[in-house]
Amino acid sequence: MKYFHELQEGLQDPNIFKAFFLAGGPGSGKSYVVKKTTGGTGLKIVNSDDVFEKLIKKANLSLKMPDDESDEREPLRQRAKKTTAKRQDNYLEERLGLIIDGTGSSYDKIVKQSIKLRQLGYDTHMIYVNTSLDTALERNANRPRSVPKSVAIIKWKEVQANMGKFSQHFKRNFIVVDNNDSKEDVMTPVFKQVKGLLKYKVDSPLAHEWVQNQMKLRGITKAPKGW
Repeated sequence: MKYFHELQEGLQDPNIFKAFFLAGGPGSGKSYVVKKTTGGTGLKIVNSDDVFEKLIKKANLSLKMPDDESDEREPLRQRAKKTTAKRQDNYLEERLGLIIDGTGSSYDKIVKQSIKLRQLGYDTHMIYVNTSLDTALERNANRPRSVPKSVAIIKWKEVQANMGKFSQHFKRNFIVVDNNDSKEDVMTPVFKQVKGLLKYKVDSPLAHEWVQNQMKLRGITKAPKGW
């Protein structure tokens, strides 16, 4: 027998069938942007870096990612990816809203994920966090867990090269955040953009079919808000 809250899970969660990809190189400030622009939306964060960092600390390895610890570090990275993938699968089973955190250095990888989500009925979006190379390098060097400068430069260039292609794929669902050091408040307008995109009703027939099927399976007669 399922309890009432279990019957409601997924169906009554906010912003189901909405997925936001993050793009931005090391030191771009993606975590800061997420907190400032998606707080209170109920979107579930999918980020293997959080799990990876905990595993590194537990193994007493350096967060500065030195080359001489790479052999010990790699199994932890793979373990973090597997844990995160399983977590994402659980979220997808209930069609929960997602924030998929990554650098965006691989255009093909992001678009492949986006297409798969759309095939489930999701609306997919991207928040592209843009900074100058100097700003990214400075932040990367100063944060607790960093990557070598050479890696940060390569990743920054790869993400920059993908910006136009991401814009074409996500179209109106593509948000650019200028996160360079500035006294200008850029987060409030982005927060409003995110909220605006979340207000759009999901029109995918696949999504509506899933909702109707779940209502029947769970014996729910009242449709979720917005459906």
